Amino acid sequence: MLASTGRQMVVGGRIYFDWINDRGGVHGAKLRQVVMDDGYEVEKSVQQTRSLLAQPDVVALFGFAGTANVARLLSEGVLAQGGAALVAPYTGGEPLRSPFNPWIFHVRAGYADEAEHLVQHLVTLGVKRIGVMHQDDAFGHAGRMGVEAALTKRNLELAVSASYARNTDEVSAAVNAIRHSDAQAVVMISINRPTAAFIKRYREAGGRAQLYNISVVDPNELVALAGLKNAQGLGISQVVPYPYTANLSVIREYHELLKKYAPGEAVNYTSFEQFLGAKVLVEGLRRAGPRPTRSRVVAALESMQAYDLGGIEIHYAQDQRVGSRYVEVTLIGSSGKLLK
Repeated sequence: MLASTGRQMVVGGRIYFDWINDRGGVHGAKLRQVVMDDGYEVEKSVQQTRSLLAQPDVVALFGFAGTANVARLLSEGVLAQGGAALVAPYTGGEPLRSPFNPWIFHVRAGYADEAEHLVQHLVTLGVKRIGVMHQDDAFGHAGRMGVEAALTKRNLELAVSASYARNTDEVSAAVNAIRHSDAQAVVMISINRPTAAFIKRYREAGGRAQLYNISVVDPNELVALAGLKNAQGLGISQVVPYPYTANLSVIREYHELLKKYAPGEAVNYTSFEQFLGAKVLVEGLRRAGPRPTRSRVVAALESMQAYDLGGIEIHYAQDQRVGSRYVEVTLIGSSGKLLK
């Protein structure tokens, strides 16, 4: 379900780690990125993380995906027992942010931030009947709750709520529920394949509501799976700046290293987000000194109170682990490309 997203995540981190290693590493030590595939399965995530943390030379965790997956690492005490920082997980789930935990250093805004921004965007356009289509797990519920909170703030209620089962793209029930509602717009809290399936079936069934999705989807895959006719006009909230125009030094750096270390790979939001996360982790390792330990890396990361990645600032502290709350909305245009 997340194969293409996972590959892009790995690419984004690897190009920066490779560049650092070519320059001699951090304090003379080379970085080794160990990649494990959990198939988006919670139990595998727990098992593989325990295996990693059993290795003394693992000083930090990086770039995990899945709200439910990471939440289980917290609830079972895996992160606390291991004592290692998890940097830049690909999730905006609020249970990973509140109540506060010291182990997870977020680079992205949360789903509640994205929901608030999308609802504000829609209400400004005069849209008040807003529904949700979501994955039936911690990820989907976190996003739905974010939309509900944003609506409540404006004395509005959900027009409709429909879900689909995790690790499937069977969305027929959700399509029927939303098509027979009076929703003017639908915010989807869903990943690539079920999102594409919903868009395609909903549009082909005559559904006319405006469709939006939070930042975890790949627009190229949505167009390929749903068809441009159906995907055109889809709004997608984003939690990092538009990476296709090199108007920031960190975006220029990302373009250069992508071309050098991953020729043929296209610029996209997912790999750029993980590139930013890799820069955060490397700075934490640098600040931790020539003999980094897990606790030193945690302390080093929380010292990054206003760290400039190259036009994008990250803010951490002893009681703050959400490094950024940046959100903007993009749109799939008539050519299939994302427009700002």
